[in-house]
Order: sequence, then C-alpha cells, then structure tokens
Amino acid sequence: MVAIPTDALYTLVADPFNLHAVLRVFQAKGRESVRALPLLVSDIMMAEDLASDLSSRFYLLARRFWPGPLTLIVPATAKVPLKVTGNTGRLAIRHAKSAVATGLLEWLGQPLIATSANLSGQPTCRTGIDAFATLDGRLELVLDGGVCEGGGATTVDITEPMWRIIREGVIPEEEIAACLDGA
Repeated sequence: MVAIPTDALYTLVADPFNLHAVLRVFQAKGRESVRALPLLVSDIMMAEDLASDLSSRFYLLARRFWPGPLTLIVPATAKVPLKVTGNTGRLAIRHAKSAVATGLLEWLGQPLIATSANLSGQPTCRTGIDAFATLDGRLELVLDGGVCEGGGATTVDITEPMWRIIREGVIPEEEIAACLDGA
C-alpha cells in the first residue's frame, strides 16, 4: 500500500486483486467493509475489462471528461473481487489526470485501488507529508509529488435507468446533464 499524488489529492493505491492488500486498505483507513473501494484505470479499455454492460452514458462521459476529475459507478464484472465493491457488485472507476498515477498504471498494466489517503471521515491529504503523518505506520511508501491543488472529482452513478450525482466535485451537474442530453 502506497500513497501517491493525483490531480486532486493524495491517494492510497494497492492491488485490487490481492485480498490481503484490500483488507489492509480497509484497516489503514478504518473504513467499513460495506463501502466500495474506487479503482484507477489507465484508459477506457482497462475500464471495459472491469465493468459489465457499459451503457452509452459511460462512453459519452468517459470520452468527454477522462482523464480528469470524474468517477463513474458501473456494474462490475466477476473479475473484480466482491470485497472491492463493498459486496454491491458495483464499481467506482476513474481515469485521473496525473502523471504519477498514469505512469504507475501503465508500468503495472493493471488497475489500482485508489481511495483518499486519510482516515475515514477525516479531511483528505493534499501533501505527501500530511499523508505520511496521518497514516503513520500503516503504509509502506509515500511518493511525494508536492502539493495537490486540484478540486475533488464528481461521482456519477450510471448503473440505474436514471443517472444521478453521488458527489459533486469540480464538474458541475449541468455539464454532466449537457453531455448526457438525449442519452
């Protein structure tokens, strides 16, 4: 488990296919195991490998806002451990606009768990020093990339017939609606 800078904040990354690593992320954050762990992907093709029944809404949003501050909730394939989805079968995926994250994903050739480097319910960490201090003794490494100053990601659930904003970040709901107009 490593903390890395992304376009908005420091993120804990780990192997989503290693159940020991998944458990360590839950423990390090004090996160309830019924809450899903979001994944970082390097591109739409990696997302397609993790998600099932992707709708036209997924493609419209991903092509318009990725890489960038948009997290999409989609149905997960059986390839994704149920524990990662919080036992829901749904997956939150994001393609961050971050050289560190992109380089790591391309080097490993697989998605990574990507949850904020903080204790659950506490403020997010915007520096490597904050991430190290907050999670002292709970992670192996912090890749210090300086201060992360971007805004938070907007999260959109597209698993239901009607899409909905779960968390509004830097992409306002109006832009999501305009992109999905007629879809």
